[in-house]
Amino acid sequence: MAKGDFFTEFLRQAKSVGAIMPSSKYLVKKMIAPIDFTLLKCIVEFGPGTGIITHELLNRMPVDSKLFVFEINKEFCEKLQGEIKDPRLIIVSDTAENLEDYLAQHNIEQVDCIVSSLPFAMIPNGIVKNILTISKKVLKPNGVFIQYQYSLNVYRRLKSIFNNVDLDFTPRNLPPAFIFICKN
Repeated sequence: MAKGDFFTEFLRQAKSVGAIMPSSKYLVKKMIAPIDFTLLKCIVEFGPGTGIITHELLNRMPVDSKLFVFEINKEFCEKLQGEIKDPRLIIVSDTAENLEDYLAQHNIEQVDCIVSSLPFAMIPNGIVKNILTISKKVLKPNGVFIQYQYSLNVYRRLKSIFNNVDLDFTPRNLPPAFIFICKN
């Protein structure tokens, strides 16, 4: 999917597509930097869009691990299914609120990491709270939740759920982005 197609999808479904362009390689690098891939068994990605971060996760993940991606945009799901043929990838065309159900179907109780590109500023507060609460519940004790946003508005929400929230920033993205690294 070309950048123009991504922008068209943003215009068509601005409430579910929170960016005008795919993430830059600089943002992707900062998003995956906190992840220890050595003993990793399961990663979850919320809002993979066109799969920029998905590809990088798969490139670094062990061969016996799993990557669940939750995407509600049908066009993005079809693109991911057509482009990525990797048995570790499980594409879920559903809301992140149903994470526990999908993990249970695969006999997975806890995950190592959650990488989120969800546009929390466009999602109702109750849904954001549910997603964050479920995320904390399924993360392993040393797990990490990584979220990027274009403003600091989500910081208080993250601090109300996670014990430790560190902040990073990349100006080399359109628009520039804040990266939140959250741990229990």
